[in-house]
Amino acid sequence: MKAKKQKARESHVVCHKKFHARIQEAEDSMQAQHLIIEALVEEKDSLLQTIQGLQEANDAPAPFDDEWEEEPEEHPEEEEIR
Repeated sequence: MKAKKQKARESHVVCHKKFHARIQEAEDSMQAQHLIIEALVEEKDSLLQTIQGLQEANDAPAPFDDEWEEEPEEHPEEEEIR
């Protein structure tokens, strides 16, 4: 009986270590993704400044802003089958 409990305990410890390693891997991945997002946001800001500078240098009518207005998709009405 003691051997069975010991084996179960060892199995539990192994499972716990594997689970903890998977959690750590997920946290590391999330941290890397966060750093990538921060870098992309900084790059976007830099590009927006460059675009705005070019627009001003070329006397563009309106400064560029990052608010995109999406046009509604056109869906032709389906013809009724009679």
